[in-house]
Amino acid sequence: MKVLIVGGVAGGAGTAARLRRNDENAQIIMFERGQYISYANCGLPYYVGGVITDKGALQLQTPERFHQRFNVDVRTESEVTAVDTVGKTVTVRHGEETYKESYDRLVLSPGAAPIRPAIPGIEENKVFTLRNIPDTYRIYDHIKETAPRSCAVIGAGFIGLEMAENLAERGVHVTVVEGASHVMPPIDMDMAHQVHNYIRAQGIDLYLGQTCTAMDKDGVILKDGRKIPADMVILSIGVRPDTGFLKDSGIELGARGEILVNSYMETSAPDVYALGDAASVRHIVSEKQVLIPLASPANKQGRIVGDNLCGRKTAYRGSQGTSIMKFFGLTVAVTGEKEENLQAQGRAFCKVITTSASQAGYYPGGEMMTVKTLFEPDTGRILGAQIVGGKGVDKRIDDMANAVRFGLTGFDLQEMELAYAPPFSSAKDPVNMAGYVIGNVIESLMKPFYVEDLDQIPEDAVRLDVRTPEECQRGMIPGFINIPLDSLRERMGELDREKDIYITCQIGLRGYLAQRILDQAGFKTWNLSGGYRLYEMVKKDEAAMAAVAGMCTECGKEL
Repeated sequence: MKVLIVGGVAGGAGTAARLRRNDENAQIIMFERGQYISYANCGLPYYVGGVITDKGALQLQTPERFHQRFNVDVRTESEVTAVDTVGKTVTVRHGEETYKESYDRLVLSPGAAPIRPAIPGIEENKVFTLRNIPDTYRIYDHIKETAPRSCAVIGAGFIGLEMAENLAERGVHVTVVEGASHVMPPIDMDMAHQVHNYIRAQGIDLYLGQTCTAMDKDGVILKDGRKIPADMVILSIGVRPDTGFLKDSGIELGARGEILVNSYMETSAPDVYALGDAASVRHIVSEKQVLIPLASPANKQGRIVGDNLCGRKTAYRGSQGTSIMKFFGLTVAVTGEKEENLQAQGRAFCKVITTSASQAGYYPGGEMMTVKTLFEPDTGRILGAQIVGGKGVDKRIDDMANAVRFGLTGFDLQEMELAYAPPFSSAKDPVNMAGYVIGNVIESLMKPFYVEDLDQIPEDAVRLDVRTPEECQRGMIPGFINIPLDSLRERMGELDREKDIYITCQIGLRGYLAQRILDQAGFKTWNLSGGYRLYEMVKKDEAAMAAVAGMCTECGKEL
């Protein structure tokens, strides 16, 4: 069996390694148009920032070592320019030479290329994208040689924010420009407020709802006409499948040029497989075909394709987009669907926002994390989760990822027996706590409302803050009155039983306790999910965004 693999890195190299383990006699040829076949994509920003200092550490395998270990004919600087699925050949360009290579089976793992829109001035040599090792070296060398004082990062996804962090660590003043209303597309706006506030706290300027319309030697020009000074620019506005060479191949592509595959990673052409960033896969929550350009799914797909090439008929069950990012001392992690997507799909869902410490409250060094969990209203099945906080976020998102993957419910989260010791968690882990709150919502023991609902509260409703007077002195939601939780039973007579009562506390726990007291006394209550802590984050972010836009937060007029 002669197998050609187009592209290396996680998908192509993973397929080659698995295929060799399955079949020692297969003839395997891997084409890579660059010099590097296996490198740490996710580590590239950290070389720019000086966290990773060894150039060699970025290369996971050299072509020579890969050939020696797996007996794969590795052809670097060899670009596949066309595929003939009828004649079962590919056209390869290597330097000035062009030739054809036949195949019995073909694997496509071309990856995705950074989007470079037609912006005037983008041809400036100080404009960079980051996708591979040569890109990394170019950025690193530019910083070393020119010592830029400022940089504009266009796009605030994972790579954009990681580059912002690492450039700031190098002493460069960074401005982040994002065309959407919030950073990090996989999270929702309510979870992004905390991230926005944290970005600004690191001395990074943040422009939201803005795009770059032009560039020159002094900086970038935004759509509202403002100019951001920048000695260099990082473009990080997304990627698109690098599949132009398949235009006349007969292989079915999607609207964005993605390769369409079935559950066995087979394309529409016989004996042709595709995987990685260029292939669409089934999202396990929405059941829709999506592009999820992440390393973990690509590695799994490589193993599956390596099996299917040998007739094992192994299915890829889909992706869910589990991902995590470190940004200075903040961690942001997601899995499954987000609220915006569920709304767009017209799918019924509920959400809870909980706040938990990373470890036992009495053990020093704990950090708070905000957990947003999305679930089906009737069954409690977990549809997605987002977590923003400090340490301990990684282990909790992994628990939530398993819940999404295996169709677990909020009640299952309650039953999870998770490792506990004071330096690592509380006896009721943050994942357990999310499950308890979900159970309370489904059983109507806790009726939530949300920050975005504050303007919709009926005028005659009672607004009740059950925090301590000392806490309330530091800030309250306008229109709320204060009756501390521990005084609520004695002061219940001050409340009108004929009116709905909207309750808040700091994070939602005391509000729930107040709700249980009042509900059993015949009141009708609602509890603010996320509490005053989340409200304060939202208002701080909104004020900062308004200030950047030159607007007054009170009246909405220009300052």
